[in-house]
Amino acid sequence: MIELRRLSVDDGMDVYIMLQEIPKEENGLVNKGNGLSFEEYKEWLKQKYVESKQIGLVDGWKVPSTTYWLYVDGKPVGFGSVRPFLTDALREVGGNIGYGIAPKYRGKGYGKELLRLLLEQANQIGIDKALVTINLNNIASKSVALANGGVITVQTDKRMFVWINTV
Repeated sequence: MIELRRLSVDDGMDVYIMLQEIPKEENGLVNKGNGLSFEEYKEWLKQKYVESKQIGLVDGWKVPSTTYWLYVDGKPVGFGSVRPFLTDALREVGGNIGYGIAPKYRGKGYGKELLRLLLEQANQIGIDKALVTINLNNIASKSVALANGGVITVQTDKRMFVWINTV
């Protein structure tokens, strides 16, 4: 059984362990939960929850973001986030959706399913077309985005810009 669960301040050790397995920075994805003590992780969850409830820019630059965990058969295997709108900086790096799968669960189709479910969440908050920015060397993420109907609209020497209809 595959399900997407929204971050909760009550998330526990299972999510914490999964976050420690996903590198702190890899292929453009930043995992701020990696390297935290369990107590710091619980505080981080509170911050992320508050961020998801904010409207508009925070501190003049930070876009609200809602984090989700992908669970497979009751175990967290990855995470992703959805941003309701973009700044100029996020149009260059970041996009509306970011996602990652723990290394031991890669190559099983979970990234494709995670992005599909995140696109549904994006649609529910009014995003018709979502931007995913992907580092050129991230072949797996490119495959995931294209399998979800993504279209590469621009490619630079560092990344590709993939737009995906959410409907």
